Amino acid sequence: REAEHVEGFAPELAVVTHGGGKKLEEPLIVRPTSETIINEMFSKWIRSYRDLPLLINQWANIVRWEKRTRLFIRTTEFLWQEGHTCHATREEANEKAMQMLEIYRQFAEDWLAIPAVTGRKSETEKFAGADATFAIEGLMGDGKALQMGTSHSLGQNFSKAFGTQFLDADGQLQNVWQTSWGMTTRLIGAVIMVHGDEKGLRLPPTIAPIQTVIVPIWKTDREKAQVIQLADSVFAELKSAGIRVKMDDRDQFTPGFKYNEWEMKGVPLRLEIGPRDVADNAVMAARRDIKGKEKVSVQGIAETVKTVLDSIQKTLFEQALAFREANTRDASTMEEMAQLILKERGFVRVWWEGDADAEAKVKEDTKATLRCFPLDQQDEEGICVATGKKTKSRALFAVAY
Repeated sequence: REAEHVEGFAPELAVVTHGGGKKLEEPLIVRPTSETIINEMFSKWIRSYRDLPLLINQWANIVRWEKRTRLFIRTTEFLWQEGHTCHATREEANEKAMQMLEIYRQFAEDWLAIPAVTGRKSETEKFAGADATFAIEGLMGDGKALQMGTSHSLGQNFSKAFGTQFLDADGQLQNVWQTSWGMTTRLIGAVIMVHGDEKGLRLPPTIAPIQTVIVPIWKTDREKAQVIQLADSVFAELKSAGIRVKMDDRDQFTPGFKYNEWEMKGVPLRLEIGPRDVADNAVMAARRDIKGKEKVSVQGIAETVKTVLDSIQKTLFEQALAFREANTRDASTMEEMAQLILKERGFVRVWWEGDADAEAKVKEDTKATLRCFPLDQQDEEGICVATGKKTKSRALFAVAY
């Protein structure tokens, strides 16, 4: 029942052959994904069209035997969020798959400030056992692509294998139509690799555990009392406004050490308060996304900080988008595509109608894979770089994690 599905994961499977000092009669495969486990239960839970749609979500640990691990991006074991749904019709299932793809895109762009390309995977790259796989693809700061989330339209492939059927309104026995979709902790790696710089992290305010850090500066006890009084007032106002704020009044470290530490940790906004600022009833604001500092009045500080945080979120997204656009190039021949991939990295956009063998040739020559066919295709026509035939399909290729 699991043949095609397991075959698709074969190189990545972790197989347990011994336990308790003895060889197992039947090897155990450590969960590479949950379709087979969950479909075993779907076949028991679903009986009637009244049971549909059935939508479930879970968080689980997954094991993939990666040949080359990379922190956050490719790890042997990782936590992921996965959803699985059953529907009465193909149309409902496809609609759910596209809905989740859009939710993932919104999360990547609105929360993580990472521009995402939404697209359909090729037959070679699609999920094992799926009719179609859709993904959001991001471009990391080193020019490599990263698949950040996937949504699969599974058709009836798993329901037929596991006997997941329902009686429809006419009393006829039907197989359910299914989807599955997921995101993993590799998104942490994506945030680091898209926004990080030579100083360390740069976290979007929407996800930053600490959105604003206050650093009071003093030399004498008298200055300390005055500075801390204003800093406490600013801290209280920001906290009451729902801003995630921290006061760094440690006296065993210099202000410069604190600046470097919070910059490395990616805190979006730093507010410095010294004796001069107390006299001016102001603070010095230093944004993590751009260089420089700006004096800001304490009057209405909460609204000012909210506005600045919104601006930082927007700027991080725009910087990442500008990088992706500058590193997305067009090629009109296989040779040009190979040269761009090998010399420039980034996405290479080509007209494509090639088969699995053509994809394999590109991968062999350049290590690049077909990342997706973007969903925002224009009604245009071009010449496929692999076959020389006319096509309306454009594809993105890139070296990927």
